Amino acid sequence: MALLITDVDVKDIRFPTSLLADGSDAMHTDPDYSCAYVTIKTNKGIEGYGLTFTLGRGTEIVVQACKSMSYLVKNQNVTEIFENFGSFWRKLTSESQLRWIGPEKGVTHLATAAIVNALWDLWARIENKPVWQLLVDLTPEQLVSTIDFRYITDVITKEEAIKLLKDNEKGKKERVELLRKNGYPAYTTQVGWLGYSDHKVQELCAKFLALGFTSFKAKVGQNLKDDIKRCQLIRDAIGYENKLMLDANQIWDVNEAIEWMKQLMKFKPVWIEEPTSPDDVLGHAIIANELRPHGIGVATGEMCANRVMFKQLLQAKAIDYCQIDSARIGGINEILAVYLMAKKRGVPVCPHAGGVGLCEMVQHLQMWDFISLTGSTENRVIEYVDQQHEHFEHPVRVQNACYMPPTAPGYSTKLKQDCITKYSYPSGQQWTDMYEKGIFQKPSN
Repeated sequence: MALLITDVDVKDIRFPTSLLADGSDAMHTDPDYSCAYVTIKTNKGIEGYGLTFTLGRGTEIVVQACKSMSYLVKNQNVTEIFENFGSFWRKLTSESQLRWIGPEKGVTHLATAAIVNALWDLWARIENKPVWQLLVDLTPEQLVSTIDFRYITDVITKEEAIKLLKDNEKGKKERVELLRKNGYPAYTTQVGWLGYSDHKVQELCAKFLALGFTSFKAKVGQNLKDDIKRCQLIRDAIGYENKLMLDANQIWDVNEAIEWMKQLMKFKPVWIEEPTSPDDVLGHAIIANELRPHGIGVATGEMCANRVMFKQLLQAKAIDYCQIDSARIGGINEILAVYLMAKKRGVPVCPHAGGVGLCEMVQHLQMWDFISLTGSTENRVIEYVDQQHEHFEHPVRVQNACYMPPTAPGYSTKLKQDCITKYSYPSGQQWTDMYEKGIFQKPSN
């Protein structure tokens, strides 16, 4: 009997992180970390779990987009999807009516990511492997077949992608063992949320130093005097032997970014992340050209809409660090395309993580990159934020400031049932309790 998809369930899951300023930055001052959570069900009982990260209000729109798109997935033969995954991905993103409200960007692409992430989780569970191992075990030809190369063949072709993977096949077993022994280097943003008090920042710096972290990121961009004070505070805590990254979350104009960063360059930041609009490729190039002589790189990608935007950022030499997000562009298929383009252009990938499930997912991708594509962790780290992990059945394991490779089958995306019961919005137990206490206002509809 063929394995068929019988249903696609979608839930709105939200956590009240705004209460403690967790996740706060120059642009997103009161985020409630959330996700649209997709469960793909089959006629044989096996399920796949996927999600896309959101910040609270608007999650219901992404949920509806997932539901609108689900008819493309229901009743499909699972084996046929995975044997023709590149074509199926294009079918999802090119539906002749839905694509009008994208295409391949915004809410529809966030919904695509949630569904595609669930499909990869399902595939890995069928194969009884964690996703990173599934990716590693695919032949170069199989892996490349999952990618839609439309719009990017002027930078990389299928044939070039296959060659890049084949050129790195030597030593794969040794790198797997190295990964299992040592893990993959992480950096933390937990010390640097903009809404935190100075005392809390100092406490967190001490905590993460004790845990072995050597790379730290701070949010900047609202007030220059405050940024100087905060950077000095962190440097006093971590010293100059450790790395400091800065993140403006898109708040500046191009010239403003350059001048602001020149005031902060004495703190020797490795990079400035999202210095301006995520869509401004040429603006990023101008900023990068101005800051490189001062030893400051430019990083972006967590809100980059699709592989085409990444292509242009790489073509224009506008980024020194490529930051894919496991739920922003259209799931693993499209993310693989970005990794391959970055490899060809010699730009290290340092994934964005930290939101609900992002650490859980993105570790798999970066581990595949190390084993199968680049063979290196030089200038590469995975972001780590110590939030919401306890809600997952198989949360990330970080030891000595390194992500340890997942061993459970899947994409590490399955939420505990208790979490779903408590934090489903708007009628979950935790939300109901907060309405009654007046902490949050109950939605009117």
